[in-house]
Amino acid sequence: MNQEEGKEQDMDTQGFRTMLEGRKVPAEKLDAALALAERFENYAQQSGGLSAESAWAFSKILIGEGQNTVENFFTLARYGLFIKDNAIFVAFVESLDGGEAQENLYRRVAERFGETLRDEIFSGIGVAPFGLPTPEKPRYMHPVIERLALAVGADACRDLLSASLRDLPDEYFASGREIYQSCKDVDEYLVKKKQAFVEQLEACQRDGRLFFAQEITDDVLAFVRNEPEMGGGVRVGNVIYEVKIPYMTKQYLAETDPTLKRYFYCHCPWAREAVKSGEKVAPIFCNCSAGFHKKPWEVIFGQKLEVEVLVSVLQGDERCRFAIHLPG
Repeated sequence: MNQEEGKEQDMDTQGFRTMLEGRKVPAEKLDAALALAERFENYAQQSGGLSAESAWAFSKILIGEGQNTVENFFTLARYGLFIKDNAIFVAFVESLDGGEAQENLYRRVAERFGETLRDEIFSGIGVAPFGLPTPEKPRYMHPVIERLALAVGADACRDLLSASLRDLPDEYFASGREIYQSCKDVDEYLVKKKQAFVEQLEACQRDGRLFFAQEITDDVLAFVRNEPEMGGGVRVGNVIYEVKIPYMTKQYLAETDPTLKRYFYCHCPWAREAVKSGEKVAPIFCNCSAGFHKKPWEVIFGQKLEVEVLVSVLQGDERCRFAIHLPG
């Protein structure tokens, strides 16, 4: 490496350090974070370049070393953001997204149905290690879901999943409850909720930021604005009908192949790759996503609510639509 190249590398390192400092990473953890990012970059360069595939392969190395921590994956996702490589950023974000789901399933099945049944349905599969690459997640989750539904029945399985397998503390939705309490009724709240969602997307486009993992374009904004049930929902009686924004809306709108269109729609890291590969997926699993959408309403009303999956990509549909039943 010549002197000029060394200076360029120093500038990159200092830039990433500055970014981490801005994200309130403790000073005593900065050197380890920088070393991890440098190690990943060196690995990727020796493995064909920076790509989602190199990120997933590096994730498996961390798993094998017992270094598959939330903190490490946050560091690597931030590094992808720093170097403006969306593929790297998204790959590591997906390692974090919903990473707790199967461990929560393992625990909740034992709590509700007993450890013996839990051990039976997880037999030969086990719990996926945290940070498992997205393409490998379906083979851990879906056999367990199918066994669970067969063992306890569809209704009991659906009920367990509709609580969502994500960690969703009530305080995460407290601001929504405060906004609701400032409104005269549900309909006013839905208008404000939709407006806030659109404004969030507009800010992402204006600032050149991704919305979670996707680029926001004029077409994406128009699509969201023109879909009444997206980003808020529509009330009919005491039922809120809501559809999800696609995971990759820009690609979803451009795609004509039915399978790939469903793939670009699906948010779930435990199901998405199975949609594309054609692996068997238990549609009942979508009740976990439905539970995620009903949670804000449960916090608003301070009670458990019922939710239905009306259509979903795992049932062969091009979108996911839920019916959330409010208190009578």
